[in-house]
Amino acid sequence: MNRIEFINTLTSLLGMATLNDLKKYTDNFHKENAPMPLLFIGHGSPMNGIEDNEFSQGWAAMGKEIPLPKAVLCISAHWYTKGTWVTAMEKPKTIHDFYGFPKTLFDVQYPAPGSPQLARYTANLITKTTVGLDHEWGLDHGTWSVVRQMYPEATIPVFQLSIDYTKPPEYHYELAHEIQELRKKGVLIIGSGNMVHNLRIMNWNLPDAGFDWAIEANEKLKELILSGQDKALLRYESLGKAVQLAIPTPDHYLPMIYILGLKDETGSISFFNDKTVMGSVSMTSFKIE
Repeated sequence: MNRIEFINTLTSLLGMATLNDLKKYTDNFHKENAPMPLLFIGHGSPMNGIEDNEFSQGWAAMGKEIPLPKAVLCISAHWYTKGTWVTAMEKPKTIHDFYGFPKTLFDVQYPAPGSPQLARYTANLITKTTVGLDHEWGLDHGTWSVVRQMYPEATIPVFQLSIDYTKPPEYHYELAHEIQELRKKGVLIIGSGNMVHNLRIMNWNLPDAGFDWAIEANEKLKELILSGQDKALLRYESLGKAVQLAIPTPDHYLPMIYILGLKDETGSISFFNDKTVMGSVSMTSFKIE
């Protein structure tokens, strides 16, 4: 059945829907061989996964803006491992990897299917290291808190790629190059972390503002991203005191490095959810097309 026959069939089945309505709907699906966009998401508090706020609204809007993916691969700051792993189970569990939050958050389940087939395909694309197939992890809050706001129906397969904590930024940047083919397979790749993430000195009295150094670091990182200075971003320790305060540990920063490593030379970058909160956490996110 070709595209026109498919639309005509749907029209006859749905009756009231017009050809134009259905064309708009089907046009939203990923077109074969057209690379999916890339997303880096500043995920912040797990509560963003259940609250209706400016950040969750930004994620939901992005889910409607970009083509509908065939699957989602997330590189989350919260799956930090020795070696590289990819989740390969049929039904990944929802992981509540936090404490001190309301029971409502712990009750959340995001029952998206996994994709063992795509997990194996991803593992085979990577030659830089041996990639293990994981059947224990699931979806941590760096993944589900974002994806459930983008795709609340939980029908799109979701799987995760871990971050090897023993390796430097250059390693992760180069490894990302090896999975670029997934973009042409309709896979939406999300890096989920935070550009500025220093929980040790958060200030709960600043829910909508950032420390001067945090804003300075965020703007510096954005400038380097826009100007394509990836090498400088890989050597973030040499970017000055503000950036050192912004990235006391690399776990929330490295998901961004993966997304930069996945882009091609012609990719355009746009920022959204560009705000620093609690003094020392940046929610700044970006899309690469």
